[in-house]
Amino acid sequence: MNETVSYIISFVYAAVLAGTPLLYGTLGEILTEKSGNLNLGVEGMMYMGASMGLVLGYTCDSAIMAVIGAFLAGALGALIYCFLTVTLKANQNVTGLTLTIFGVAFGNMIGDALMRSAPGGAAVVSAKVSGAFSRLSIPFLSDIPYVGKLFFQYNIFVYLGIAIAIGMALFLKHTRTGLNLRAVGEDPAAADAVGISVTKYKYMATCLGGGLCGLGGVYVIMATCGGTWVYNCVNGLGWIAVALVIFAAWKPGRAVIGSLVFGGLSILRLYVSAKIPIAIYVMLPFVATILVIIITSIRQSKEGLQPKSCGTNFFREER
Repeated sequence: MNETVSYIISFVYAAVLAGTPLLYGTLGEILTEKSGNLNLGVEGMMYMGASMGLVLGYTCDSAIMAVIGAFLAGALGALIYCFLTVTLKANQNVTGLTLTIFGVAFGNMIGDALMRSAPGGAAVVSAKVSGAFSRLSIPFLSDIPYVGKLFFQYNIFVYLGIAIAIGMALFLKHTRTGLNLRAVGEDPAAADAVGISVTKYKYMATCLGGGLCGLGGVYVIMATCGGTWVYNCVNGLGWIAVALVIFAAWKPGRAVIGSLVFGGLSILRLYVSAKIPIAIYVMLPFVATILVIIITSIRQSKEGLQPKSCGTNFFREER
């Protein structure tokens, strides 16, 4: 019995770690879509955050610089998206897909260049930097049997992601700025009529959302890849995050649950031994993504609907 409980707790623990980058990407896209922008460039922004986070973490030997660099890189990708869609009124779907293509290529180019320039062709961050992404040891709490590992042995970025989800939920529901942001996403013409700056809210929400996606990318490269560049390291997590926004019904709290579920699917092959090809296990998160989109499309409810103006550019002169 004890072995079974330990096995289940180990699986949940690993699922939380695997789902953390998904949580950051999902929260970033939720914030973006709440402003009415549909940014399909999550994958690209995660790659930009991963590469720049690694570069600064390696060259500056600082975990803080790695995190700042990743956030700014993701925000920069979102800023490019905003300029094209909000200012120049370019198609949001095409722009987001282009950002993904650009971000993936940019990330792999920067990562490969760093690896080639490092002695021995292997750039690995120092133990000091990688240690910032390792699990915490909280006195007394971490040592509690079962409960300690399940709740008090994660790294700081797991707790930060959950805190951001809670803070974002409170922000969107209980603050004037959050309500203004939701108004912009639902009906930008009405928001503009009462004096809310639609352009400002779209830029701010989208760039902050892009920064969160960048944090998801640096988490992948530091925690999952061990602080060295791995080609195509994000490997579709950005696309799963986009689907998780639908799964979470645009609610940050539900994003925590969704990231846990999909994180569990991504590491299921390590804990469930069945005589099926490994490729089937690898496909599971993406198959679940397709099912989520289909089921959500069939069972639409008023509470789980996308912001009304999401994906549509706002032309002030047509108000």
